[in-house]
Amino acid sequence: MRRLEDMNASAAQLPLCICALDPNTQIEFLQAGASDQPVSHVLLHGIGSAGTSWLEQLEAANRRSHQAPCRVLAWNAPGYGQSTRLTPDAPTATDYARRLWQWLDVLGVDQPITLAGQSMGCLIAAAAARQQPQRIARLVLFAPARGYRRADPAERERRRSERLASLRQHGPSGLAERRAAAMLSPNASADMVSYVRSIMARVDPLGYAQATEMLAQGDIDSDLASWRGPLVVASGSADRITPPESCRDIAARAGVAWTDLGEVGHGCPLEAAPTANSLLGLISE
Repeated sequence: MRRLEDMNASAAQLPLCICALDPNTQIEFLQAGASDQPVSHVLLHGIGSAGTSWLEQLEAANRRSHQAPCRVLAWNAPGYGQSTRLTPDAPTATDYARRLWQWLDVLGVDQPITLAGQSMGCLIAAAAARQQPQRIARLVLFAPARGYRRADPAERERRRSERLASLRQHGPSGLAERRAAAMLSPNASADMVSYVRSIMARVDPLGYAQATEMLAQGDIDSDLASWRGPLVVASGSADRITPPESCRDIAARAGVAWTDLGEVGHGCPLEAAPTANSLLGLISE
């Protein structure tokens, strides 16, 4: 069981990079693995999170690079960290996906990648797959957020308004105090909860608000409908945010079986790291 100090120290050692897309736009991202290799994996975090939520996967990439080199990138989405916010006040998953491909174009990524998302990141990954499917070798979705476009309009507005009101009332640090534990199962260590809380407390309010608007308009089922490549949909049975029945239904509609990660919560790439790493092909041989 890892201590918070170890997790923070390990995250601090990961190379934090800036990619300028134009004079006014940049993406901040973490990089792991072999920097001289083509990009093999791109990881997209959730709404109350950041690239450091993929700590276990980035560490696995560093271990694996000595045997079977890979290069893994975990972005801070637009409006997170030092990544420039999107222009619309209410962007869609399509807008985030366009920024994703713009970033990867500037980096010169020209080989198909494994694209993975967690929660909100899955909406972006699915939109990216709809836009440029030929650039994706595998799509791996952990605890996917479905989005609320198909929900009853009153329910959609209620969820949107409640999230924005909570942000205004409590701020990022207050949200983190109230929501971090719900990201994990009751079996998660206090140190892991503290790590998740520390990430959530640093979100930018404007970036979080934009992501909330994207969630309200999102429809992952529609974006996955045209995907014909390899797909994994995985989540934990103790997930209280995107419960198993929702993830199972997303998988079924996309024509694949749901992968049960066991009694873990919404932050499953952290809490079920060995299995998540295996699904991503990041286990050392």
